[in-house]
Parts: sequence; structure tokens; C-alpha cells
Amino acid sequence: MTGRADRSVLLIVCGGIAAYKALDLIRRLGEQGIRVRTILTEAGARFVTPMALQALSGERVFTDLFSLTDESEMGHIALSRASDLIVVCPATASMLARMATGQADDLATTVLLATDTPVLVAPAMNVRMWEHPATQANVATLRARGVEFVGPDTGRMACNETGPGRLAAPDAILAAIMHRLDGERPLAGRRALVTAGPTHEPVDPVRYLANRSSGTQGYAIARLLAEAGADVTLVSGPTTLPDPPDMHVIRIETAREMLAACTSALPCDIAVCTAARGGGAHAGPPPQKNKKPGRPPPAPSPT
Repeated sequence: MTGRADRSVLLIVCGGIAAYKALDLIRRLGEQGIRVRTILTEAGARFVTPMALQALSGERVFTDLFSLTDESEMGHIALSRASDLIVVCPATASMLARMATGQADDLATTVLLATDTPVLVAPAMNVRMWEHPATQANVATLRARGVEFVGPDTGRMACNETGPGRLAAPDAILAAIMHRLDGERPLAGRRALVTAGPTHEPVDPVRYLANRSSGTQGYAIARLLAEAGADVTLVSGPTTLPDPPDMHVIRIETAREMLAACTSALPCDIAVCTAARGGGAHAGPPPQKNKKPGRPPPAPSPT
């Protein structure tokens, strides 16, 4: 914790079932010697309480833009610039939209609009909300303005749907925060695309052509790029490796899916292609398993 006692984070907690994970994040930041102030939105207060945030952070919780007490002690302009990093966790689809359009109708959005401090966003929402063109347009707008993202992860959500939209793991969010507070980031603001692992090219519904690529090299390169500050998209074929933190991971099966994923990640400043395609791409597997040819008839016996 040496050298971190004077580092601070302003954590904005929005409304969403993942808001409870912000409590664990505050605890982890405290263990690293990072001072945490919190802003709790009105919707966020439906999931976690100001008392819980205050108990873990040891700091008062800010909620009301028009509180004269808050304004006399620390106005929203000062609050927006009093930390080394602003973290929005969880960031809902609504918050991303309000950030992208420059709204300032509560304390959280006013602080975000008034700040010149780096902003890190950890999105969490339903998969359809995340994949909606409006949300993706808002994300692209915010990235272009220098807002950095960690996650979302892919998996099963509270709504019982599966896909991208889960809040990144607290470890991943913590790692992203520490990289921004402690590390040199020569690639900050750059977008990187990395491909890794094999592809599986189906021959029929049962069999496919592949190779033994583990994806280890590509994953290691992606992590180094992320640590250097790049906004990394990792397009990965089937591997047993876990998704690295602090980057967007797209899982694919075939070479055609890899091409589509890479195209969707453009434009980029850096491209590192380590993926090993598994054989040739087929027009499409037949609807049923190919039968193996029968054994040839025995050769006639010599007479």
C-alpha cells in the first residue's frame, strides 16, 4: 500500500442488481490503501443503502445535487475533480445514455459532465439492452471521448438470460483501477485487436477440422496491451483459458465468425493476429453425419 495513501477514487453506484458488488469493490480498494468517496444515485439506493457504502468506505455518501450541506462542504464541481479516477459501477444503459448525451439532471451526471478526471465505466445490464444499437452507439461515443470500459462479461444473468451484459468480476474492475492509478499507460487512447486460439471448421454436425493452438500467446499479448493502456478487443477461438480482465472478449468457433468479429472491432490502431485457423472454411456442414465409406471388397485369391 506504499505510495497509495494519497490516491482516491470517486465511485458512482447506479441502479441495478449488480450494485451490491460495489460494496466488495470498496472493500478491495480500501485494502489497497485507496480512499473511496461514493455517489449513490436514486435508483442505486433501491439496491444498496448509503449506510452500507459509508461503513465500508469510512466516508460520507453523496446523493443530492441540491443539498446545501453538501454544497457548502464540497460542491459538485470540487467533488468532480477531487479524485484521481471516477468509476461508474455498475453503469446502467440509462447512465450510459445520459453520459453520451451530456445530461446533468442529478448529482452523478452533473459530476460526470463537470469533470476533467479520467472516467472508467463498468457496464451491467440485460444482454438485449447491451446489444441494442442505441447502447452500442452510446458506448462508441463515450469511447471516442476517452471514457474507458471494463467488461461487461458474458454469462447467465439475474433475468435468467445468457450473454454479454454481466458486470465484470470485482477482481477485473480492481485490476483496471489499479492500472490507471499506478501504471504507465503509453497506449492509452489506442484501440487494439488481438486474435487467439484455434478455429473449428465443421465437416458435418459431429466432426470438425481444428489444430492444437492453445491461445496462450494471443491471450498474453492482449493482457500486455491492456496493461499498457490500450482498449483491447480479444477475438478468441475455442480455448480452455478464462477471459482476461480489462478487455472485451468475443468468443467464436469458425473462421467466418472470426472474420465477422474482427470486422466489427474495426477501426483499430493495433492488430496482432496470432489465431491459427483450423483447416479450410466450408460453405456449411451437411445436415447429417457423413457415413464412412465401406471397406473395399477382398482381393480375389490367387489361382
